[in-house]
Amino acid sequence: MSAPLYLTLDEVIKRYRNQISEGTLRNWRSKRIGPSFIKIGKAVLYPVNELDRWDRSNLVLCQRTRHLPFDTVGTETSEI
Repeated sequence: MSAPLYLTLDEVIKRYRNQISEGTLRNWRSKRIGPSFIKIGKAVLYPVNELDRWDRSNLVLCQRTRHLPFDTVGTETSEI
């Protein structure tokens, strides 16, 4: 069985572990923000590839602040 190409509203809510509510998605649709969607009649569907793209666009990149001793794995040090 292949993965679905579109998710329903309930499936999107489950995908984000109930951290985004139906009301939030409704508000985002009315403001044209948030993940892209398709509306067919009364049905609202979210393309999985658009949800993936939206996830990537909201990814927060972090940088290391310092090098730790285990960062030198694979490099040899000589003893005096």
